[in-house]
Amino acid sequence: MYAVVRRYEGVTDPAEAGRRVGEEFVPILRQVPGFVAYYWVDAGDGVMLSTGVFEDRAGAEESTARAAGFVRERLAELLPQAPLVTAGEVVAHS
Repeated sequence: MYAVVRRYEGVTDPAEAGRRVGEEFVPILRQVPGFVAYYWVDAGDGVMLSTGVFEDRAGAEESTARAAGFVRERLAELLPQAPLVTAGEVVAHS
């Protein structure tokens, strides 16, 4: 498995960002081959995190491309800063 974590800072409206991600982006992400799970977290103070889990690196990379497009088209005014993206192979899980 492979995971991608994105950290967004300076989020101007976390509730609206969460609504759009849940209603609009999650259905897009579920179409990515190898999709396993996705989480969108409000960490407070204008920080939001996403974690996507995929069967392989290709799915994780596809999710990053789709996320970039979605943010550009639907969340740019709410997520004014580029995310910090970290990805890698899952080496332990439960």
